[in-house]
Amino acid sequence: MIQLIIGNIIALIASILMVYSGIIKKKKKIILVQTIQIGLSGISSLVLGGFTGAIINAINLFRNILSYKEKLALKEKIIIIILSVTLSLIFNNLGIIGLLPIISTVTYVSLMTTKNVVKFKLLIIFTMLMWGIYDFYIKSYTSAAFDLTNIVANIIAIYQLKKKTNNKLAKQS
Repeated sequence: MIQLIIGNIIALIASILMVYSGIIKKKKKIILVQTIQIGLSGISSLVLGGFTGAIINAINLFRNILSYKEKLALKEKIIIIILSVTLSLIFNNLGIIGLLPIISTVTYVSLMTTKNVVKFKLLIIFTMLMWGIYDFYIKSYTSAAFDLTNIVANIIAIYQLKKKTNNKLAKQS
């Protein structure tokens, strides 16, 4: 029971940092805060017995450091994907649920450079859905709640973007 509480407290702090990173305006600072958040999420997953989540978060720390240094090119993305899949499959202790962080990471790393904001938000929704299911399964309830909140926020943002686009088109007609 104490492990569950500690894991969720760490997850709550990580989730608050995730939200905080959403209001930061400078890319380097966003990446720095997200890197701390990812580290805490990895510790939370480890405490709660989710080894694939911990592995993925550790690799994502590496990804963020490369991104911070602006050295996240195709070769690095491929290495990150190979490491993520290989290590997660070796240490997966949760069956199909343990594959969700892998699916999320491979999808995100592959498509994160899209310039289309709506497509990027759909990518975030998909990856948060994978993490939400995983987090709920390992009893990281605070993370799961924030994952759901993130999904809702991105759906609202897509709706607003579409509405804005439709209004512009209507004015041009």
